[in-house]
Amino acid sequence: MTLIKSISGIRGTIGGKPGEGLSPLDVVKFTSAYAEWLKKQNGGPLSIVVGRDARISGVMIENLVTSTLSGMGIDVINLGLSTTPTVEVAVPLENANGGIILTASHNPKEWNALKLLNSKGEFISGEDGKDLLEIAESEDFSYSGVDDLGEITEKNNYFDIHIQEILKHELVDVNAIKSANFKVAIDAVNSTGGLVLPQLLKALGVETVFELFCEPNGQFPHNPEPLPENLTEISSTVIENKADIGIVVDPDVDRLALVCEDGSMFGEEYTLVAVADYILSQRVGNTVSNLSSTRALKDVTEKAGGEYFPAAVGEVNVVNKMKAQNAVIGGEGNGGVIFPDLHYGRDALIGIALILTHMAKTGKSPKQLRESYPNYHISKNKIELTPEIDVDSILKKMTEKYAHENVNTTDGVKIDFAEEWVHLRKSNTEPIIRIYSESANEEKAEELAKKIIFEIKEIIA
Repeated sequence: MTLIKSISGIRGTIGGKPGEGLSPLDVVKFTSAYAEWLKKQNGGPLSIVVGRDARISGVMIENLVTSTLSGMGIDVINLGLSTTPTVEVAVPLENANGGIILTASHNPKEWNALKLLNSKGEFISGEDGKDLLEIAESEDFSYSGVDDLGEITEKNNYFDIHIQEILKHELVDVNAIKSANFKVAIDAVNSTGGLVLPQLLKALGVETVFELFCEPNGQFPHNPEPLPENLTEISSTVIENKADIGIVVDPDVDRLALVCEDGSMFGEEYTLVAVADYILSQRVGNTVSNLSSTRALKDVTEKAGGEYFPAAVGEVNVVNKMKAQNAVIGGEGNGGVIFPDLHYGRDALIGIALILTHMAKTGKSPKQLRESYPNYHISKNKIELTPEIDVDSILKKMTEKYAHENVNTTDGVKIDFAEEWVHLRKSNTEPIIRIYSESANEEKAEELAKKIIFEIKEIIA
């Protein structure tokens, strides 16, 4: 059993004893702490938007969360089956004080989580997260009397609202997409993407859609992280149906991966690059991605006359850097596109609309687009951690070992070599060290990763 408390939310496996996994008692405790934190921030009558992905434990967690918020005297706007970006859009539109998204994102079905938002529909800051955790650990919260319980209101139309917000943006060209007569294959991993993706594509004028795993029953047919090794079925579907593009989302629809018309992977690192390429062709501006993302975004940005800025890993950190640098587009190399015109959150739906517009306006296929960008390859690896492993000591020793190179310790350790880089960091969401390396081709990236992994294992041994 695992329970992880971080700025990414409260995430854990279902079952087990309180404090060891995401048990019902833990759900109630952290929901209560979040409600109490909001009360201290705002006072007065409060409302919170709640939405969930389709994982099996979702209904149970939803009932616990909404009832707890009601017990804290807070009104609940329950979207039911939803997506992370849809909840983020709903919070400011509803003038709510915050939001809770019930999803463990790319984690397998035994996981669930509480992702916590502020009144802007953005993830709460690290400092706010610390305050909240202190409230939770001290159990410094109290519940309302019977006359002051919060009301729970169901709102099931937010996919429509979210899609309308996308359609009315000037950079989304529905007529161009419709005229292109695209054939699109989708893999929604049996979560809420199976509800909203067909609806979005229809609204964009896409008439031919090949649906794969679109039943929102939470029975993930493959590992839900949209990595190449997990996307063999969508690749075959694209080839068999001669689709123009394959579209893959994770369970909460904040990550977007693409499959080219020949069944090859576009590369989730290049989702943001392609969207940025389109945005920067329409307006000059700055871009942001995290330290673990491809150099290709920097290359594309500078070619278009903008400036690129790196941020620490984590959506909060990327958003803060985007605001500081007035970025027109940003995100993460995991397929996370953040388009601030719509909202400051990763959103696969706006990403899909912008990619299809880009294809329609340029007349280029996904393969042609991909080949037009600098060709780097990232190798993503990880080392499982046990409690006795001192990660900070490992990272310190690696920093010392490579002190003669360009080393960035803003977030873990990133070592920039002349023509490649490696980034080592402890995950916020899993008990692992992530090891990302990028080089000119797959062989060189893998070679660098293996070298670093060997050195880390030597330190551990």
